[in-house]
Amino acid sequence: MKLSKQFARHSFGVFLRLSAALARRERLTPLTESLMRGLALATVRSKGIRAANSVADLGEQWQRAFPSRKQVPITRVDERTVYGEIHGHCPLRGTGDVEACHRMMEYDREILRKAGGEFVVLASQSEPGRTHCEIAIRPAGASLDDLVPAHERVSNGTVA
Repeated sequence: MKLSKQFARHSFGVFLRLSAALARRERLTPLTESLMRGLALATVRSKGIRAANSVADLGEQWQRAFPSRKQVPITRVDERTVYGEIHGHCPLRGTGDVEACHRMMEYDREILRKAGGEFVVLASQSEPGRTHCEIAIRPAGASLDDLVPAHERVSNGTVA
């Protein structure tokens, strides 16, 4: 079992590096998004991710998509929102390329669509000095007006 987990983590890391390289090229956005959605759909099937039955369950379904829940802890849940973090090292860390981050996070958005939710990156590892991402998850159709996505908040690595 230990070898299987190591293989999953290694494979996930390789995929992250490949997808980051694609995501950094804006002209390849359609390819990047298709690739991320395809991986997400394969993950949904292989991990048995299903429609969530509560706000808290949205977070649990999202966590199932990753090799380790320790890398994607849930930090807080309230009546409308699940807040979490992504601690796994991202190849975009410190690059300032929040647009590439947004393109890569199509994986998470697709996972959440299948679970009945919406996913927002509030702070990205791609921002200089950040060592983890901060995210928010809400049920599909809920207002996201009070959640400012990192790619809208940050412009060229500086706060907008």
